[in-house]
Amino acid sequence: MFKKIWYQSVKLFLKISLHLYAQKIIIKGTKNIPKKGAVLFAINHPNALMDPLFVTTFNSRENHFLVRADVFKKPLIRKFLSSLNLMPIFRIRDGIKQLSHNEEVFEKCFKILKKQQTLIIFPQGGHSRKRTIQPLSKGFTRIVFGALERYPELEISVIPVGITYQNSSVYPSKVCVQFGEVIDAKAIYESNIPAKASLILKEKVSSQLKKLTVHIPDDENYETILSKLNAANVDFTNVDLVNKMIAENSIPEAQKKQFNFLKPLYYLILLNSIFPYIIWKKTTKIIKEIEFVDTMKFSVNVMTCLFFYSFQALIVSILFNFKTGFFYFLMSIFMIFLYTKTAPTNTED
Repeated sequence: MFKKIWYQSVKLFLKISLHLYAQKIIIKGTKNIPKKGAVLFAINHPNALMDPLFVTTFNSRENHFLVRADVFKKPLIRKFLSSLNLMPIFRIRDGIKQLSHNEEVFEKCFKILKKQQTLIIFPQGGHSRKRTIQPLSKGFTRIVFGALERYPELEISVIPVGITYQNSSVYPSKVCVQFGEVIDAKAIYESNIPAKASLILKEKVSSQLKKLTVHIPDDENYETILSKLNAANVDFTNVDLVNKMIAENSIPEAQKKQFNFLKPLYYLILLNSIFPYIIWKKTTKIIKEIEFVDTMKFSVNVMTCLFFYSFQALIVSILFNFKTGFFYFLMSIFMIFLYTKTAPTNTED
C-alpha cells in the first residue's frame, strides 16, 4: 500500500514538474491503452530518461520499465529507482559477464506480465537523437514470447509509442507522445514459428513507430532532409504533417527563427536561481552523452530550485514577514511557468 502511495505521489510531482519544464505536452492515443491486462509499451528512445518519464506520467497504468544498468551504479540511486519500478538491463558494453544478469531481469519481466501489469521497453536497444527509427533488437520479442511460452493462457498487448521533441536539449521545448494501436502478441506467437514470429512483431512495431514519431530514412539524404526541416523551423510535434513533408518532398522554404523577446525574464529567473545554475554548470562537466543533457537539466532543476526557492523565501520571511516570503516563493514559480509557456521553441540550429 505504501509503495503504491509513494509511486502515485512521485508521479503527480513529476507531472507538475514536467508541465513547468515543457512548453507543450501533446498526448495522443491514450484510448488505445487497455485499462487492465498485460501490456508492453515499445518506445523509441531519443532523450534518455525523459522518454519514460513522459510516457509513464501521462498514462493511467502503473508501469515498470527497463533502463540501462549503468544508471544503477550508486546504491542510493539504485534504491530510489527500484522504488519507482525501474529495472536494470545489461548491454555488451557493460561487460560480457554482466549479460548473465539479464536472465534474472527477464524472469522478473515474465512475472510482471503474468500479474497483468505493464512494461516499458526501448526496442531500438539504445538512445539516439537521430530522427529515424533504427532496426529493432530482438530483446523485447524475447520477453514477450518468453512470457507467452511460460504462461500459455496469458494475453499480452504490445503498444508502440512514438515520442517526438521539438528540440530535445533546449529549454523550453515541446513534446508529442503518441500511443499506437494494440498488437496482439499471442496471435502472432501461436500462428508462426518463433523466428518468424519475432520478425513479424518487430516489423509491426517498427511500422507503427515510423508513423507515431518523425521518421527520416537513415540514408545518404538524411542530413539534407534534417537540415531543410530545421531551416524551415517546422513544428516537429505535428508528426503527421512533418512525415507528409518528408514523404512528398514538400519541405517549406527556410524561415527566420522566432526572436526571444522574453530574454530579460529568462535572465531574471537565472539571477533568482543562481545557486541551482551553479550546480547545473558543475553537473554539465560529467555529462558524456548529449542524450543525457535534458535528463540532467530537468533533474537538477527539480531537485535544487524547489529547495533554494523555499530557503530564499524563508530568508525573505525573516527579513520582512511571512506574506512577503510566501509571495516571493509564488512569484518565483510563476516566472518559470510564464517563461516556459510563452518563450519561442525553435528547431535546432
